[in-house]
Amino acid sequence: MRRTAWLLLALALLGFPFLGGAFYVNLASQIFIAALGAASLNLLVGYGGMVSLGHAAWIGLAAYTSGWLQLRLGWSHWLTAPSALAITTLGAGLFGLIALRAAGLGFLMITLAFGQVLWGTAYRWAAVTNGDNGLSGLTRPAPFGLSLDQPGAFYYFTLALTSLALWVMARFVRSPFGATLTGSRDEPRRLRALGHNVWLVRWLTFVYSAFWGAVAGLLYAYYNKYVHPTTLSLTNSAEALLGVIAGGPGTIAGPIVGAAIVVVLKNYVSAYFERWNMLLGFVFVLIVIFVPEGVVPGLRRLSLRWRKR
Repeated sequence: MRRTAWLLLALALLGFPFLGGAFYVNLASQIFIAALGAASLNLLVGYGGMVSLGHAAWIGLAAYTSGWLQLRLGWSHWLTAPSALAITTLGAGLFGLIALRAAGLGFLMITLAFGQVLWGTAYRWAAVTNGDNGLSGLTRPAPFGLSLDQPGAFYYFTLALTSLALWVMARFVRSPFGATLTGSRDEPRRLRALGHNVWLVRWLTFVYSAFWGAVAGLLYAYYNKYVHPTTLSLTNSAEALLGVIAGGPGTIAGPIVGAAIVVVLKNYVSAYFERWNMLLGFVFVLIVIFVPEGVVPGLRRLSLRWRKR
């Protein structure tokens, strides 16, 4: 039964560009990018118990680094992509040394402050970021000579990368290290008593999460062909966090569902409903009331209850 469901889902995803128009194909690509960003944040929030409001910093930093290297230095995508990932991951490692000295609300405030600093820097450092005008004129890569300028081609490229990332993250959280990570969330004192370095586990997860956030940032830059300081904004961090909470933290599918809800409301419903933020808040309130554990865990609970009948 489960294999049949996975097969049907794969066929639906592969056939979607042939059935949907360009708008819906582009919307699906945006959902994949948002899902990857939310899933990377879920490693911190859902599995590590570290709530962050600065995750957009890694998405924006990777996007800006890739764009700047391409426009200012004329580097190819084969150089800009790994360089952006390396710089962002290194920055996360250094910042993690400071941020993880705090926990709980203190960690939340430090990540919020860091994200705001980068957001303000992107606006003010016009010599590098071009200020409020952003970096425009970016191009998409052409892996193995295949152009990604068409919506369908970019859809498959994004689908492949997001699927690979989610599979790798699923293996990560189901590994012995992932079990140690959830233990550091639930029973940190017991883990320390057993000889585990809880701080190191959290730091490695923080860096790993930022790496996948950087991958989402590259896809974001490729999709829009433009990077603006709002990429680093608190709003983007909050939307990613909202996607994790709404879909179900501590699950693989949860951030995907949550990100889809946010992106559809933001990009589709907003065309018909001016105050879409109010609608998003209303949907979130309904989720908290009826499925406080998130949509995916809530549906699983209801499904088990139905089967018992």
